[in-house]
Amino acid sequence: MPRLTADTPFIHPDCEIKDATFGAYTEVGRGSRIAHSQFGDYSYCDRYADIANTTVGKFANIAAYVRIGATDHPMEKASLHHFHYRAGDYFDDATDDDAWFAHRRGRRVTLGHDTWLGNGAQVRPEVTIGHGAVVAGGAIVTKDVAPYMIVAGIPAVPLRARFSPSIADRMMALAWWDWSHDALHRALGDFRSLSAEAFLERYE
Repeated sequence: MPRLTADTPFIHPDCEIKDATFGAYTEVGRGSRIAHSQFGDYSYCDRYADIANTTVGKFANIAAYVRIGATDHPMEKASLHHFHYRAGDYFDDATDDDAWFAHRRGRRVTLGHDTWLGNGAQVRPEVTIGHGAVVAGGAIVTKDVAPYMIVAGIPAVPLRARFSPSIADRMMALAWWDWSHDALHRALGDFRSLSAEAFLERYE
C-alpha cells in the first residue's frame, strides 16, 4: 500500500503546523514549521523546513532546511525587537500588535507547480517562483524567478533556463500537474523514460 494518500498529509514527528492546509499526497518532513500556508497536491518538504505565508503549488520539491517567507522586523520603527509587537509576552497589561502580524501574513510567497528548492535555500516575502523553476541549494531569492529558470547565489541570479522558451510554454500549456492520479499512473513510464520534448509530443 502506498505511504502517501489523498486524504491525509503525511506529517513526520516534531512539526509545528499553524493555519495550514494540505492537498492530496502531501508530506511534511521531521521538525518542519508550516504557518499560514497552503500546500498543493503532491508537494512536500524535507526535514526542518520553515515555511510561512506561502502558497505552494502542486508537485513542489522543497529540500531540507529551506526557509520560505521568513518574517521580517519593523526596520522603520525605533526598535527592531519583538517586545513591542509581541508585547503580551513582556507586560501584564499589553496586547500583541495584530496589525503588524496581519501585515506580515499579507506579504505572501507564491511557489509554482513542479518547482525544486535545494537544501538551505531561502525565499524572501512577496517573491513568486515560476512553474518548473529550480533554486540552487544555499541560494537566497529576493526577486521573482521566471518559469523553468535555474537560479543560484546570494542574492540568487539566473544561471540558465531548463528548457527553451517554446518547450517551457508548451509544458505550461500541457499542465500535466492538473492530471488525475490515474492519468499520472498511466503516464509513469513516460515520465521516467522520455525527454521533455518527447513527452510533449506524446501528450499534447
